[in-house]
Amino acid sequence: MERHILIESVAPSLDCGRYPVKRPAGEACAVEATIFRDGHDVIRARLKWKRKGGERFSAEPMRPVNPGLDWWRGEFPLPEPGRYVFAVEAWTDRYASWLADLKKRVDAGYADVRGELEEGIQLLAEMAEKAQEADWVRLRASQEALKTAQGPGEAYKAASFADLLEAVERHQPRPDLVTIPSLFEVMAVPERGRCGAWYEIFVRSQGAEPGRSGTFRDAERRLTDIREMGFDVVYLAPVHPIGRTKRKGRNNALEAGPADPGSPWAIGSEHGGHMAIEPSLGTLDDFDRFVAAAEAQGIAVALDFAIQASPDHPWVREHPEWFYRRPDGTIKYAENPPKKYEDIYPVNFDSPQREALWEELLRTVLFWIGHGVRIFRVDNPHTKPLAFWEWLIAKVHETHPDAVFLAEAFTRPPMMKALAKLGFTQSYTYFTWRNTKHELTEYLTELTQPGTLDYLVPNFFVNTPDILTEYLQHGGRPAFKARLVLAATLSPAYGIYSGYELLENAAARPGSEEYLDSEKYEIRVRDWNRPGHIKDFIARVNGIRRENPALHRLGGLRFLHADNDQILFYAKRSADGSNILLVAVNLDPHHPHHCTAHVPPGEIGLPAGSRYEVHDLLTGARYEWSERNYVRLDPEAEPAHVLRVERVF
Repeated sequence: MERHILIESVAPSLDCGRYPVKRPAGEACAVEATIFRDGHDVIRARLKWKRKGGERFSAEPMRPVNPGLDWWRGEFPLPEPGRYVFAVEAWTDRYASWLADLKKRVDAGYADVRGELEEGIQLLAEMAEKAQEADWVRLRASQEALKTAQGPGEAYKAASFADLLEAVERHQPRPDLVTIPSLFEVMAVPERGRCGAWYEIFVRSQGAEPGRSGTFRDAERRLTDIREMGFDVVYLAPVHPIGRTKRKGRNNALEAGPADPGSPWAIGSEHGGHMAIEPSLGTLDDFDRFVAAAEAQGIAVALDFAIQASPDHPWVREHPEWFYRRPDGTIKYAENPPKKYEDIYPVNFDSPQREALWEELLRTVLFWIGHGVRIFRVDNPHTKPLAFWEWLIAKVHETHPDAVFLAEAFTRPPMMKALAKLGFTQSYTYFTWRNTKHELTEYLTELTQPGTLDYLVPNFFVNTPDILTEYLQHGGRPAFKARLVLAATLSPAYGIYSGYELLENAAARPGSEEYLDSEKYEIRVRDWNRPGHIKDFIARVNGIRRENPALHRLGGLRFLHADNDQILFYAKRSADGSNILLVAVNLDPHHPHHCTAHVPPGEIGLPAGSRYEVHDLLTGARYEWSERNYVRLDPEAEPAHVLRVERVF
């Protein structure tokens, strides 16, 4: 049979269905398509979906939302995290086409419609042959009603009863059914995969005694402090045994002293590798206890997943083929000239034994999932094959669909986007280096485009153990507060590296983004309550995040006009429009600035000419606002307003 129906522009779709789109678990996934056929016959369409790997599809009718453009819409539920597939089907509704043609004749006053009625009777007979019980009775009764109808009007009425149309829908033939040729995939992301406040720690620096490694028991005691600041994810730098060969010293010195603990990213020693615990931190039982204690306080544990090995890693002895070798037979260490990482061997994914390597890495992830970890921050994924990540993440999601993978890939945009497309739940971004009004507006506009929203979930880390930006080095307390507000209100997921609350800003040297006395190479002991901290401010900001649904999603962001290049002004709005925030941030940490902030009512879902009360959630102040409003922000007081629209006059 010749095809009469076309299905085009199916959405959501990422790269023509090559990759899954991301949607929140627990919500419905809307599907749209352009569906049409030649001629004037009536068509029907339906949406079919199932869990990926499931046996049976569920189905729901699609409805035309813009008949003039042949634009159809349907939706299906994503009740749990995991992967789902869907398809769109369409067919000619022969009975509806016949009924529409009959109605035209009735409306035109035709007295003789016997030929049309014979067609309808034949259609009902075909359907009755396959029907059972009540539907068979209804279809047979309708045939008789058409045969005995007194005039066209009565015939049309008999042919269009609702219960008859329902029976027809269940049994009508679909000889010209058209289905899109491939399934489209949706990744239903768990809440912690799209929204969360992260706090990064080195377990060994959670103790109170200088020169002694902190332990999981020490880190457990810090959980209350972390929870009170409002964080719901604690991310651990690597906790595995640290190698001794070519161990780094303080401040990345090439030679270590007797007491230097080395870099946690130099993984592997005589105590084990990626599935072992550094003895100075405790035991695997201590780790399990820490995870349970965190969960009891509503905090998820994220683990660093770094695919590399120290020269002392068991892999080097047991699987030397997994590493790069020089012509003289020695294993190559990692280099990024002029930097040398002699304490680390990169892994060779092109090894002839790559299948065994891949399986070992999968086993590693599943091992830690077995110990309560569901979140993995992946170190430098852009230096490993994309095919490996696509395989690994898909394999993990087969049995643990709630697992979250954060890509730490500060790299070129195409690679960053590719990692997000092929399965990484979240992505580090360039936010860390976007400081000006133009940079922030341009970058967030890019991230919130409909196409990008389908796959890239950003995590705005304000700093990391490797990145202390110039803005934080020289901006003082106002800079730390401003960047926190920006990260926490622009993105539903953000993070800080511990020490941020203490305003740590000493760089290794001028022009460097590395920390002086970096915790990567030594044990740090801190007074977490020393004067000058901003823990209360962080707790207030995280409390605002929890209480306002507008901050739980990346969409709903609108940049608004403020006539001062040092003040960034934007609105965040919840999906249902009930929660509206207006945020103004002074980007200059050294000077007060003021502006006129413009709020077109339509941009925030209010009627034209509205006046309303806003509540500053940072200070408690209340103001009456309208379309034009005066704003003054002194960074020495508070560098930002976070205003909630609470009452429209």
